[in-house]
Amino acid sequence: MRTLVRKILGKIHLAVHHRGGNAYGLGYYLKLTAGGACLVLMAGYLSGVFVNREQVYTYDREDVLGTSFEFKAIAVSAKEADQALTAALAEIDREAKILSSYDPSSEFRGWSRTVDRPMRVSPVFYEVLNLWDQWRRRTDGALDASAAAVIQVWKTAAAQDREPSQSELSAAVAEVRKIHWSLDPVKRTATHMDRVPLVLNSFTKSYIIGHAADAALVASKVSGVVVNVGGDLVVRGKWTEPIEVADPFSPAENADPISRLLIRDRAVATSGSYRRGVEIAGRHRSHIVDPRSGRPAEDILSSTVVAPSPVVAGALATAFSVMHPDESERLAAEFPDVEYLIVEKSGKRVASPGWQRLESPRVALNSRGPVSVVYAADQTWNPAFELDITLQIARINEFRVRPPYVAVWIEDAKRYPVRMIALWYRKPRYLDEMHAWYRQERVRSSTERTELPASVTGATRSAGTYTLRWDGKDNLGKYVPAGKYSVLIEAAREHGTYQLIRRELDFNGTPQQVNLPGNAEISSAALDYHQVSSH
Repeated sequence: MRTLVRKILGKIHLAVHHRGGNAYGLGYYLKLTAGGACLVLMAGYLSGVFVNREQVYTYDREDVLGTSFEFKAIAVSAKEADQALTAALAEIDREAKILSSYDPSSEFRGWSRTVDRPMRVSPVFYEVLNLWDQWRRRTDGALDASAAAVIQVWKTAAAQDREPSQSELSAAVAEVRKIHWSLDPVKRTATHMDRVPLVLNSFTKSYIIGHAADAALVASKVSGVVVNVGGDLVVRGKWTEPIEVADPFSPAENADPISRLLIRDRAVATSGSYRRGVEIAGRHRSHIVDPRSGRPAEDILSSTVVAPSPVVAGALATAFSVMHPDESERLAAEFPDVEYLIVEKSGKRVASPGWQRLESPRVALNSRGPVSVVYAADQTWNPAFELDITLQIARINEFRVRPPYVAVWIEDAKRYPVRMIALWYRKPRYLDEMHAWYRQERVRSSTERTELPASVTGATRSAGTYTLRWDGKDNLGKYVPAGKYSVLIEAAREHGTYQLIRRELDFNGTPQQVNLPGNAEISSAALDYHQVSSH
Protein backbone atom coordinates (compact mmCIF):
# COMPACT_ATOMS: atom_id res chain seq x y z
CA MET A 1 0.00 0.00 0.00
CA ARG A 2 2.77 2.44 0.91
CA THR A 3 4.60 1.61 -2.31
CA LEU A 4 1.44 2.31 -4.30
CA VAL A 5 0.92 5.64 -2.54
CA ARG A 6 4.53 6.67 -3.17
CA LYS A 7 4.17 5.84 -6.86
CA ILE A 8 0.92 7.79 -7.10
CA LEU A 9 2.44 10.76 -5.28
CA GLY A 10 5.41 10.71 -7.59
CA LYS A 11 3.28 10.66 -10.72
CA ILE A 12 1.00 13.41 -9.42
CA HIS A 13 4.00 15.53 -8.51
CA LEU A 14 5.35 15.17 -12.06
CA ALA A 15 1.97 16.01 -13.56
CA VAL A 16 1.53 19.06 -11.34
CA HIS A 17 5.08 20.21 -12.06
CA HIS A 18 4.59 19.72 -15.80
CA ARG A 19 1.33 21.67 -15.79
CA GLY A 20 2.68 24.58 -13.79
CA GLY A 21 1.98 23.45 -10.22
CA ASN A 22 -1.69 24.45 -10.24
CA ALA A 23 -5.13 22.88 -10.03
CA TYR A 24 -5.18 22.24 -13.75
CA GLY A 25 -2.13 20.00 -13.43
CA LEU A 26 -3.71 17.84 -10.76
CA GLY A 27 -7.04 17.72 -12.58
CA TYR A 28 -5.30 16.68 -15.79
CA TYR A 29 -3.61 13.77 -14.08
CA LEU A 30 -6.75 12.70 -12.24
CA LYS A 31 -8.63 12.49 -15.54
CA LEU A 32 -6.00 10.09 -16.86
CA THR A 33 -5.87 7.88 -13.77
CA ALA A 34 -9.36 8.08 -12.23
CA GLY A 35 -10.73 4.75 -11.03
CA GLY A 36 -8.45 3.97 -8.10
CA ALA A 37 -10.33 4.34 -4.81
CA CYS A 38 -7.12 5.20 -3.00
CA LEU A 39 -6.44 8.04 -5.44
CA VAL A 40 -9.98 9.42 -5.14
CA LEU A 41 -9.84 9.42 -1.35
CA MET A 42 -6.48 11.21 -1.42
CA ALA A 43 -7.56 13.95 -3.85
CA GLY A 44 -8.49 16.47 -1.17
CA TYR A 45 -5.22 16.02 0.68
CA LEU A 46 -3.12 16.12 -2.45
CA SER A 47 -4.75 19.31 -3.64
CA GLY A 48 -3.59 20.94 -0.42
CA VAL A 49 -0.06 19.60 -0.80
CA PHE A 50 0.53 20.28 -4.48
CA VAL A 51 -2.15 22.60 -5.79
CA ASN A 52 -1.54 25.31 -3.21
CA ARG A 53 2.07 25.80 -4.19
CA GLU A 54 2.67 29.45 -4.93
CA GLN A 55 4.00 30.59 -8.26
CA VAL A 56 5.26 33.87 -9.65
CA TYR A 57 2.90 35.34 -12.24
CA THR A 58 4.43 38.05 -14.41
CA TYR A 59 2.60 40.69 -16.45
CA ASP A 60 3.78 43.61 -18.54
CA ARG A 61 2.18 46.58 -20.25
CA GLU A 62 3.33 49.66 -22.14
CA ASP A 63 2.41 53.30 -21.61
CA VAL A 64 1.61 53.13 -17.91
CA LEU A 65 2.45 56.51 -16.40
CA GLY A 66 4.13 57.18 -19.75
CA THR A 67 6.58 54.29 -19.59
CA SER A 68 6.89 50.50 -19.29
CA PHE A 69 5.14 48.51 -16.55
CA GLU A 70 5.96 45.13 -15.06
CA PHE A 71 3.97 43.38 -12.34
CA LYS A 72 4.74 40.20 -10.47
CA ALA A 73 2.34 38.46 -8.10
CA ILE A 74 3.18 35.52 -5.88
CA ALA A 75 -0.04 33.52 -5.78
CA VAL A 76 -1.47 29.99 -5.86
CA SER A 77 -3.62 30.70 -8.92
CA ALA A 78 -3.75 32.88 -12.01
CA LYS A 79 -7.15 34.16 -10.86
CA GLU A 80 -5.71 35.65 -7.68
CA ALA A 81 -2.75 37.10 -9.56
CA ASP A 82 -5.12 38.67 -12.12
CA GLN A 83 -7.13 40.24 -9.32
CA ALA A 84 -3.98 41.74 -7.85
CA LEU A 85 -2.95 43.14 -11.24
CA THR A 86 -6.39 44.67 -11.79
CA ALA A 87 -6.27 46.35 -8.38
CA ALA A 88 -2.77 47.73 -8.98
CA LEU A 89 -3.66 49.21 -12.38
CA ALA A 90 -6.92 50.63 -11.03
CA GLU A 91 -5.05 52.45 -8.27
CA ILE A 92 -2.50 53.78 -10.74
CA ASP A 93 -5.29 55.07 -12.97
CA ARG A 94 -7.13 56.65 -10.03
CA GLU A 95 -4.11 58.55 -8.75
CA ALA A 96 -2.87 59.47 -12.24
CA LYS A 97 -6.25 61.10 -12.84
CA ILE A 98 -5.49 63.27 -9.83
CA LEU A 99 -1.78 63.95 -10.18
CA SER A 100 -0.91 63.73 -13.88
CA SER A 101 1.01 66.69 -15.26
CA TYR A 102 0.18 65.61 -18.82
CA ASP A 103 -3.54 64.78 -18.71
CA PRO A 104 -5.40 68.09 -19.25
CA SER A 105 -8.39 66.70 -17.36
CA SER A 106 -6.47 65.73 -14.21
CA GLU A 107 -7.19 67.43 -10.90
CA PHE A 108 -3.67 68.87 -10.86
CA ARG A 109 -4.00 70.41 -14.32
CA GLY A 110 -7.40 71.89 -13.47
CA TRP A 111 -6.02 73.40 -10.29
CA SER A 112 -2.96 74.72 -12.17
CA ARG A 113 -5.22 76.83 -14.38
CA THR A 114 -6.45 78.78 -11.35
CA VAL A 115 -4.67 81.65 -9.58
CA ASP A 116 -5.28 83.10 -6.10
CA ARG A 117 -8.38 80.96 -5.57
CA PRO A 118 -8.42 78.54 -2.63
CA MET A 119 -9.65 75.16 -3.82
CA ARG A 120 -10.63 72.18 -1.70
CA VAL A 121 -8.60 69.33 -3.14
CA SER A 122 -8.55 65.56 -2.79
CA PRO A 123 -6.54 64.00 0.09
CA VAL A 124 -4.06 62.51 -2.40
CA PHE A 125 -3.42 65.83 -4.13
CA TYR A 126 -3.09 67.70 -0.83
CA GLU A 127 -0.62 65.14 0.52
CA VAL A 128 1.56 65.29 -2.60
CA LEU A 129 1.70 69.10 -2.58
CA ASN A 130 2.64 68.97 1.09
CA LEU A 131 5.36 66.42 0.34
CA TRP A 132 6.77 68.69 -2.37
CA ASP A 133 6.98 71.52 0.18
CA GLN A 134 8.85 69.25 2.58
CA TRP A 135 11.33 68.02 -0.01
CA ARG A 136 11.95 71.52 -1.34
CA ARG A 137 13.07 72.51 2.15
CA ARG A 138 15.01 69.33 2.86
CA THR A 139 17.04 69.57 -0.34
CA ASP A 140 17.58 73.35 -0.17
CA GLY A 141 15.73 73.72 -3.47
CA ALA A 142 17.41 70.88 -5.37
CA LEU A 143 13.98 69.25 -5.63
CA ASP A 144 11.32 71.66 -6.87
CA ALA A 145 8.15 71.13 -8.89
CA SER A 146 8.73 74.47 -10.61
CA ALA A 147 11.97 73.18 -12.15
CA ALA A 148 9.64 72.80 -15.13
CA ALA A 149 10.24 76.51 -15.80
CA VAL A 150 13.96 75.86 -16.30
CA ILE A 151 13.31 72.74 -18.39
CA GLN A 152 11.04 74.75 -20.68
CA VAL A 153 13.85 77.26 -21.31
CA TRP A 154 16.16 74.43 -22.38
CA LYS A 155 13.53 72.82 -24.61
CA THR A 156 12.81 76.13 -26.35
CA ALA A 157 16.53 76.77 -26.93
CA ALA A 158 17.06 73.19 -28.16
CA ALA A 159 14.30 73.64 -30.74
CA GLN A 160 16.43 76.50 -32.10
CA ASP A 161 19.63 74.39 -31.75
CA ARG A 162 21.25 76.80 -29.33
CA GLU A 163 22.20 77.08 -25.68
CA PRO A 164 19.89 79.30 -23.61
CA SER A 165 21.36 82.66 -22.65
CA GLN A 166 22.37 83.40 -19.09
CA SER A 167 19.64 86.05 -18.88
CA GLU A 168 17.02 83.44 -19.86
CA LEU A 169 18.30 81.02 -17.23
CA SER A 170 18.50 83.71 -14.54
CA ALA A 171 14.91 84.75 -15.22
CA ALA A 172 13.74 81.12 -14.96
CA VAL A 173 15.64 80.59 -11.68
CA ALA A 174 14.06 83.75 -10.27
CA GLU A 175 10.62 82.30 -11.11
CA VAL A 176 11.53 78.99 -9.45
CA ARG A 177 12.43 80.72 -6.18
CA LYS A 178 8.92 82.09 -5.74
CA ILE A 179 6.26 80.45 -3.56
CA HIS A 180 3.86 78.76 -5.96
CA TRP A 181 1.08 77.55 -3.68
CA SER A 182 -0.19 77.74 -0.12
CA LEU A 183 -1.95 74.99 1.81
CA ASP A 184 -4.64 75.21 4.49
CA PRO A 185 -4.58 71.98 6.52
CA VAL A 186 -7.83 72.79 8.34
CA LYS A 187 -9.93 73.35 5.23
CA ARG A 188 -7.71 71.09 3.08
CA THR A 189 -7.48 73.75 0.42
CA ALA A 190 -4.64 74.57 -1.95
CA THR A 191 -4.20 78.01 -3.47
CA HIS A 192 -2.24 78.30 -6.70
CA MET A 193 -0.38 81.62 -6.56
CA ASP A 194 1.25 82.22 -9.96
CA ARG A 195 1.65 81.01 -13.58
CA VAL A 196 5.08 79.43 -13.21
CA PRO A 197 5.05 75.97 -14.91
CA LEU A 198 4.78 73.04 -12.50
CA VAL A 199 5.35 69.31 -13.09
CA LEU A 200 4.81 66.70 -10.37
CA ASN A 201 7.52 64.23 -11.43
CA SER A 202 10.30 62.75 -9.28
CA PHE A 203 8.85 60.95 -6.25
CA THR A 204 5.23 61.31 -7.41
CA LYS A 205 5.61 58.20 -9.56
CA SER A 206 7.04 56.25 -6.63
CA TYR A 207 4.20 57.54 -4.45
CA ILE A 208 1.67 56.06 -6.88
CA ILE A 209 3.61 52.79 -7.26
CA GLY A 210 3.61 52.28 -3.49
CA HIS A 211 -0.16 52.67 -3.28
CA ALA A 212 -0.60 50.34 -6.27
CA ALA A 213 1.41 47.61 -4.50
CA ASP A 214 -0.63 48.06 -1.31
CA ALA A 215 -3.89 47.87 -3.26
CA ALA A 216 -2.79 44.65 -4.96
CA LEU A 217 -2.03 42.97 -1.62
CA VAL A 218 -5.37 43.99 -0.14
CA ALA A 219 -7.48 43.02 -3.14
CA SER A 220 -6.30 39.43 -3.47
CA LYS A 221 -4.83 36.54 -1.49
CA VAL A 222 -1.39 37.01 -3.00
CA SER A 223 1.52 36.78 -0.59
CA GLY A 224 3.78 39.23 -2.40
CA VAL A 225 3.90 41.69 -5.29
CA VAL A 226 6.47 43.60 -7.32
CA VAL A 227 5.37 46.74 -9.17
CA ASN A 228 7.96 48.18 -11.57
CA VAL A 229 7.11 51.32 -13.55
CA GLY A 230 9.90 52.56 -15.77
CA GLY A 231 12.67 51.31 -13.48
CA ASP A 232 11.22 52.53 -10.17
CA LEU A 233 9.76 49.67 -8.20
CA VAL A 234 8.21 48.50 -4.95
CA VAL A 235 8.53 45.01 -3.45
CA ARG A 236 5.86 44.16 -0.88
CA GLY A 237 4.81 41.08 1.07
CA LYS A 238 6.60 37.79 1.70
CA TRP A 239 8.88 37.88 -1.29
CA THR A 240 12.54 38.67 -2.03
CA GLU A 241 13.08 40.07 -5.51
CA PRO A 242 16.37 39.96 -7.44
CA ILE A 243 16.99 43.41 -8.91
CA GLU A 244 19.65 44.49 -11.38
CA VAL A 245 20.88 48.09 -11.54
CA ALA A 246 21.28 49.20 -15.15
CA ASP A 247 24.66 50.45 -16.34
CA PRO A 248 24.27 54.16 -17.19
CA PHE A 249 27.23 53.95 -19.60
CA SER A 250 25.50 51.21 -21.58
CA PRO A 251 21.74 51.81 -21.76
CA ALA A 252 21.14 48.67 -23.86
CA GLU A 253 18.59 46.31 -22.31
CA ASN A 254 20.98 43.35 -22.50
CA ALA A 255 23.99 45.14 -21.01
CA ASP A 256 25.50 43.69 -17.84
CA PRO A 257 24.19 45.45 -14.70
CA ILE A 258 26.54 47.35 -12.43
CA SER A 259 25.01 45.81 -9.32
CA ARG A 260 22.70 42.94 -8.39
CA LEU A 261 20.50 43.23 -5.32
CA LEU A 262 18.13 41.09 -3.28
CA ILE A 263 15.26 43.27 -2.06
CA ARG A 264 12.45 42.43 0.35
CA ASP A 265 9.70 44.83 1.43
CA ARG A 266 11.54 47.88 0.11
CA ALA A 267 11.27 50.47 -2.65
CA VAL A 268 13.97 51.07 -5.26
CA ALA A 269 14.24 54.15 -7.45
CA THR A 270 16.80 55.22 -10.04
CA SER A 271 17.25 58.64 -11.56
CA GLY A 272 19.60 59.27 -14.45
CA SER A 273 20.43 61.57 -17.30
CA TYR A 274 21.47 58.93 -19.84
CA ARG A 275 18.14 58.06 -21.47
CA ARG A 276 16.30 61.35 -21.85
CA GLY A 277 17.20 64.93 -22.61
CA VAL A 278 17.72 67.28 -25.56
CA GLU A 279 20.36 67.55 -28.28
CA ILE A 280 21.97 70.94 -28.85
CA ALA A 281 24.63 71.27 -31.56
CA GLY A 282 25.28 67.53 -31.32
CA ARG A 283 25.69 67.53 -27.55
CA HIS A 284 23.31 65.67 -25.22
CA ARG A 285 21.83 67.76 -22.44
CA SER A 286 20.21 66.07 -19.46
CA HIS A 287 16.48 66.39 -18.81
CA ILE A 288 17.37 66.71 -15.12
CA VAL A 289 18.19 70.30 -14.18
CA ASP A 290 19.39 71.98 -11.02
CA PRO A 291 16.60 74.47 -10.28
CA ARG A 292 19.01 76.48 -8.15
CA SER A 293 21.35 77.30 -11.05
CA GLY A 294 19.31 76.57 -14.16
CA ARG A 295 22.02 74.27 -15.51
CA PRO A 296 21.57 70.61 -16.53
CA ALA A 297 22.58 68.19 -13.80
CA GLU A 298 25.27 66.29 -15.69
CA ASP A 299 27.97 65.50 -13.14
CA ILE A 300 25.92 62.56 -11.81
CA LEU A 301 25.00 59.96 -14.40
CA SER A 302 22.87 57.69 -12.24
CA SER A 303 21.53 57.55 -8.68
CA THR A 304 19.86 54.46 -7.22
CA VAL A 305 18.25 54.51 -3.78
CA VAL A 306 16.76 51.68 -1.69
CA ALA A 307 14.43 52.72 1.13
CA PRO A 308 11.43 51.39 3.08
CA SER A 309 9.32 54.30 1.75
CA PRO A 310 8.68 54.68 -2.01
CA VAL A 311 8.50 58.46 -1.61
CA VAL A 312 11.87 58.61 0.12
CA ALA A 313 13.46 56.38 -2.52
CA GLY A 314 12.06 58.43 -5.41
CA ALA A 315 12.83 61.82 -3.88
CA LEU A 316 16.39 60.97 -2.88
CA ALA A 317 17.17 59.37 -6.25
CA THR A 318 16.24 62.61 -8.04
CA ALA A 319 17.90 64.86 -5.47
CA PHE A 320 21.14 62.83 -5.59
CA SER A 321 21.25 63.35 -9.36
CA VAL A 322 21.32 67.11 -8.75
CA MET A 323 23.39 67.41 -5.58
CA HIS A 324 27.10 66.84 -4.97
CA PRO A 325 27.81 63.37 -3.48
CA ASP A 326 28.90 64.99 -0.20
CA GLU A 327 25.51 66.72 0.05
CA SER A 328 23.78 63.46 -0.80
CA GLU A 329 25.64 61.62 1.95
CA ARG A 330 24.54 64.18 4.54
CA LEU A 331 20.93 64.09 3.36
CA ALA A 332 20.80 60.28 3.32
CA ALA A 333 21.97 60.22 6.94
CA GLU A 334 18.66 61.83 7.95
CA PHE A 335 16.75 58.69 6.91
CA PRO A 336 17.06 55.26 8.55
CA ASP A 337 17.56 52.14 6.43
CA VAL A 338 18.45 54.06 3.25
CA GLU A 339 21.16 52.75 0.94
CA TYR A 340 22.35 54.26 -2.35
CA LEU A 341 24.70 53.91 -5.30
CA ILE A 342 25.76 57.03 -7.21
CA VAL A 343 27.64 56.87 -10.52
CA GLU A 344 29.52 60.03 -11.49
CA LYS A 345 30.18 61.12 -15.07
CA SER A 346 33.83 60.18 -14.59
CA GLY A 347 32.79 56.59 -13.84
CA LYS A 348 33.48 56.86 -10.12
CA ARG A 349 30.96 55.03 -7.93
CA VAL A 350 29.90 56.31 -4.54
CA ALA A 351 27.99 53.79 -2.40
CA SER A 352 26.51 53.99 1.08
CA PRO A 353 28.13 51.87 3.79
CA GLY A 354 25.37 49.27 3.72
CA TRP A 355 25.00 48.94 -0.04
CA GLN A 356 27.21 45.88 -0.25
CA ARG A 357 24.96 44.00 2.17
CA LEU A 358 22.13 44.22 -0.38
CA GLU A 359 24.20 42.78 -3.21
CA SER A 360 24.14 39.17 -4.34
CA PRO A 361 26.35 37.19 -6.73
CA ARG A 362 25.03 36.49 -10.19
CA VAL A 363 23.45 33.06 -10.73
CA ALA A 364 24.09 31.25 -14.01
CA LEU A 365 21.12 31.58 -16.37
CA ASN A 366 21.59 28.52 -18.54
CA SER A 367 20.69 24.97 -17.64
CA ARG A 368 22.88 23.80 -20.52
CA GLY A 369 25.95 25.56 -21.79
CA PRO A 370 25.71 27.42 -25.09
CA VAL A 371 26.48 25.56 -28.27
CA SER A 372 30.19 25.40 -29.08
CA VAL A 373 31.22 26.86 -32.42
CA VAL A 374 34.56 26.41 -34.19
CA TYR A 375 35.57 29.23 -36.53
CA ALA A 376 37.84 28.67 -39.50
CA ALA A 377 38.35 32.33 -40.40
CA ASP A 378 41.49 34.07 -39.15
CA GLN A 379 40.15 37.62 -39.23
CA THR A 380 38.02 38.19 -36.14
CA TRP A 381 35.52 40.88 -35.26
CA ASN A 382 37.07 44.29 -34.62
CA PRO A 383 36.56 44.73 -30.85
CA ALA A 384 36.57 48.51 -31.30
CA PHE A 385 33.09 48.19 -32.88
CA GLU A 386 29.65 47.21 -31.62
CA LEU A 387 26.09 47.09 -32.96
CA ASP A 388 23.13 48.87 -31.38
CA ILE A 389 19.68 47.53 -32.26
CA THR A 390 16.87 49.97 -31.49
CA LEU A 391 13.24 48.94 -31.80
CA GLN A 392 9.89 50.52 -31.06
CA ILE A 393 6.99 48.30 -30.02
CA ALA A 394 3.93 49.40 -32.02
CA ARG A 395 1.20 51.17 -30.09
CA ILE A 396 -2.07 49.31 -30.64
CA ASN A 397 -5.30 51.28 -30.44
CA GLU A 398 -6.43 49.41 -27.37
CA PHE A 399 -6.06 50.40 -23.75
CA ARG A 400 -2.94 48.75 -22.33
CA VAL A 401 -2.80 45.88 -24.76
CA ARG A 402 -0.21 43.27 -23.88
CA PRO A 403 3.04 43.64 -25.83
CA PRO A 404 4.02 40.86 -28.23
CA TYR A 405 6.59 38.17 -27.60
CA VAL A 406 9.91 39.32 -29.09
CA ALA A 407 13.09 37.46 -30.01
CA VAL A 408 16.25 39.12 -31.35
CA TRP A 409 19.27 37.10 -32.47
CA ILE A 410 22.21 37.00 -34.90
CA GLU A 411 22.77 34.44 -37.67
CA ASP A 412 25.85 33.91 -39.82
CA ALA A 413 25.87 33.59 -43.62
CA LYS A 414 24.85 29.93 -43.32
CA ARG A 415 21.91 30.93 -41.09
CA TYR A 416 23.58 29.41 -38.08
CA PRO A 417 22.44 31.20 -34.88
CA VAL A 418 25.63 32.52 -33.32
CA ARG A 419 24.23 34.84 -30.65
CA MET A 420 20.94 35.23 -28.81
CA ILE A 421 20.40 38.90 -27.98
CA ALA A 422 16.97 39.06 -26.31
CA LEU A 423 13.91 36.93 -25.62
CA TRP A 424 10.83 38.55 -24.09
CA TYR A 425 7.83 36.40 -23.22
CA ARG A 426 5.30 35.63 -20.48
CA LYS A 427 4.01 32.08 -20.99
CA PRO A 428 6.49 29.48 -22.28
CA ARG A 429 3.75 27.42 -23.92
CA TYR A 430 3.27 30.10 -26.58
CA LEU A 431 6.93 30.38 -27.51
CA ASP A 432 6.45 28.12 -30.53
CA GLU A 433 4.41 30.92 -32.15
CA MET A 434 7.72 32.65 -32.84
CA HIS A 435 8.32 30.18 -35.67
CA ALA A 436 11.76 31.23 -36.89
CA TRP A 437 13.25 31.41 -33.41
CA TYR A 438 11.56 28.22 -32.21
CA ARG A 439 12.88 26.19 -35.13
CA GLN A 440 16.39 27.07 -34.06
CA GLU A 441 16.93 24.43 -31.37
CA ARG A 442 20.51 25.64 -31.02
CA VAL A 443 19.23 29.09 -30.03
CA ARG A 444 16.61 27.77 -27.65
CA SER A 445 19.00 25.42 -25.84
CA SER A 446 21.41 28.29 -25.16
CA THR A 447 18.73 30.54 -23.64
CA GLU A 448 16.78 28.26 -21.33
CA ARG A 449 16.51 29.94 -17.94
CA THR A 450 16.73 28.10 -14.67
CA GLU A 451 15.68 30.97 -12.42
CA LEU A 452 13.23 33.85 -12.39
CA PRO A 453 14.46 36.85 -14.42
CA ALA A 454 15.39 39.78 -12.21
CA SER A 455 13.63 43.12 -12.22
CA VAL A 456 15.66 46.03 -13.55
CA THR A 457 15.98 49.49 -12.06
CA GLY A 458 17.26 52.27 -14.30
CA ALA A 459 16.48 55.71 -15.67
CA THR A 460 12.96 55.98 -17.06
CA ARG A 461 12.64 55.16 -20.75
CA SER A 462 10.01 56.26 -23.25
CA ALA A 463 7.15 53.78 -23.58
CA GLY A 464 7.88 50.94 -25.99
CA THR A 465 11.39 52.06 -26.96
CA TYR A 466 14.22 49.57 -26.40
CA THR A 467 17.90 49.40 -27.30
CA LEU A 468 19.89 46.17 -27.49
CA ARG A 469 23.59 45.70 -28.14
CA TRP A 470 25.74 43.09 -29.88
CA ASP A 471 29.40 43.18 -28.98
CA GLY A 472 30.46 40.81 -31.77
CA LYS A 473 30.67 37.77 -29.50
CA ASP A 474 28.93 34.43 -29.84
CA ASN A 475 27.04 32.58 -27.12
CA LEU A 476 30.33 31.34 -25.68
CA GLY A 477 31.68 34.86 -25.32
CA LYS A 478 34.21 34.57 -28.18
CA TYR A 479 34.53 37.13 -30.95
CA VAL A 480 33.09 35.91 -34.26
CA PRO A 481 34.93 36.34 -37.58
CA ALA A 482 34.48 39.64 -39.38
CA GLY A 483 32.04 39.46 -42.27
CA LYS A 484 28.35 39.25 -43.05
CA TYR A 485 25.71 38.46 -40.40
CA SER A 486 21.95 38.84 -40.28
CA VAL A 487 20.02 40.53 -37.51
CA LEU A 488 16.61 38.94 -36.90
CA ILE A 489 13.77 40.60 -34.99
CA GLU A 490 10.75 38.35 -34.58
CA ALA A 491 7.49 39.38 -32.91
CA ALA A 492 4.37 37.31 -32.29
CA ARG A 493 1.17 37.83 -30.37
CA GLU A 494 -0.61 34.99 -28.60
CA HIS A 495 -2.85 33.53 -31.33
CA GLY A 496 -2.44 36.82 -33.21
CA THR A 497 -0.15 38.58 -35.65
CA TYR A 498 3.28 37.35 -36.62
CA GLN A 499 6.14 39.49 -37.95
CA LEU A 500 9.77 38.86 -38.85
CA ILE A 501 12.47 41.38 -39.78
CA ARG A 502 15.74 40.08 -41.24
CA ARG A 503 18.60 42.34 -42.32
CA GLU A 504 22.11 41.39 -43.37
CA LEU A 505 25.07 43.68 -42.65
CA ASP A 506 28.75 43.42 -43.44
CA PHE A 507 30.58 43.89 -40.15
CA ASN A 508 33.96 44.87 -41.55
CA GLY A 509 35.00 47.81 -39.40
CA THR A 510 33.18 50.45 -41.47
CA PRO A 511 30.46 52.32 -39.52
CA GLN A 512 26.92 51.82 -40.84
CA GLN A 513 23.46 53.06 -39.89
CA VAL A 514 20.36 51.37 -41.29
CA ASN A 515 16.69 52.13 -40.70
CA LEU A 516 14.51 49.03 -41.05
CA PRO A 517 10.89 49.04 -42.27
CA GLY A 518 8.33 48.65 -39.51
CA ASN A 519 5.38 46.29 -39.28
CA ALA A 520 2.24 45.64 -37.26
CA GLU A 521 4.18 44.78 -34.09
CA ILE A 522 7.52 46.58 -34.45
CA SER A 523 6.69 50.06 -35.70
CA SER A 524 10.33 50.95 -36.35
CA ALA A 525 13.80 49.50 -35.94
CA ALA A 526 17.32 50.70 -36.62
CA LEU A 527 20.82 49.23 -36.70
CA ASP A 528 23.85 51.32 -35.73
CA TYR A 529 27.25 49.68 -36.24
CA HIS A 530 29.74 52.07 -34.66
CA GLN A 531 32.93 52.42 -32.71
CA VAL A 532 32.75 51.70 -29.00
CA SER A 533 32.64 54.91 -26.99
CA SER A 534 35.02 55.27 -24.07
CA HIS A 535 34.22 56.71 -20.65
